[in-house]
Amino acid sequence: MASRNKAAALLLCFLFLAAVAASAAEMIAGSGIGDGEGEELDKGGGGGGGHHKHEGYKNKDGKGNLKPSQCGGECRRRCSKTHHKKPCLFFCNKCCAKCLCVPPGTYGNKETCPCYNNWKTKKGGPKCP
Repeated sequence: MASRNKAAALLLCFLFLAAVAASAAEMIAGSGIGDGEGEELDKGGGGGGGHHKHEGYKNKDGKGNLKPSQCGGECRRRCSKTHHKKPCLFFCNKCCAKCLCVPPGTYGNKETCPCYNNWKTKKGGPKCP
């Protein structure tokens, strides 16, 4: 009888872990991590910037004024407080290369960079961190 209880407990643990793994996979799929297809870019208008490198977004396509060589440093700053450094840096650099801007701060403030803000995954979630 004790071995039957142990087997039932192990089965419950396995089912719980499988459910957690499925939930995590669903969350990752919804966040756009690893999503290279079906990208859409809704181009927004200009917007003001309050950060020293984000002043004067006057480009019609909503892109910023960074040079591609500045993306690495800006993305390291943007992703400095996350626990998910690798995906944050990957997508930030991808977004910066396309948009030539990275919002100020480590979170939020995406309205200062419309291109970065409006790039969505195929499921409609934000592409850029």
